[in-house]
Amino acid sequence: MTVPGAVLAIDHGTRRTGFALADALRITSEPLTTFHGAGDGDELLDFIDDLLADRQVSVIVVGQPLNMDGTAGPRAKDVAEFCERLCARFPDPELALVDERLSTKEAEARLVEAGHTGQDRKDRRDSWSAMILLEDWLRAE
Repeated sequence: MTVPGAVLAIDHGTRRTGFALADALRITSEPLTTFHGAGDGDELLDFIDDLLADRQVSVIVVGQPLNMDGTAGPRAKDVAEFCERLCARFPDPELALVDERLSTKEAEARLVEAGHTGQDRKDRRDSWSAMILLEDWLRAE
C-alpha cells in the first residue's frame, strides 16, 4: 500500500487531458475536470499545480498507452516525457502508471448509459477516462 492521501489520476492527451480524484480514504472516485490544450506545455503543469494546491494528494496515477499486445503504444514516449516533467515539478506525490487500454471506450459506454449525448459526452470523456484509470489503480492496490 502506498502512502495515505488523495489520488489524482491523469488521462494525458495531445489536445485534452482528463483528471479524476479519489478521496484520502480511497473510497470514492469522481471525474474532476478536463484541461483543453497541448499536453506538452507548461500550461498543463500550471493547471496541475492549481489542482494539487488545495488537495492532500499523495499519489498521481498516469495512464500508460499500451497496444493490445501489451507493448508500448505510439504515444508512450510522449507520456514518458510528460511523467519526467511531472516528477521534476512535483517530486512529493508518488507517481504510478496504469494500463490505459480501452479506458476511453469504457468511459464512452458509461457516458451513454448515463444518458450523456453529443458535446456534453465529448466534454466529459477525458475526465471519465481518468476516473476509470483511477478505479483500475485502486482495485490493484
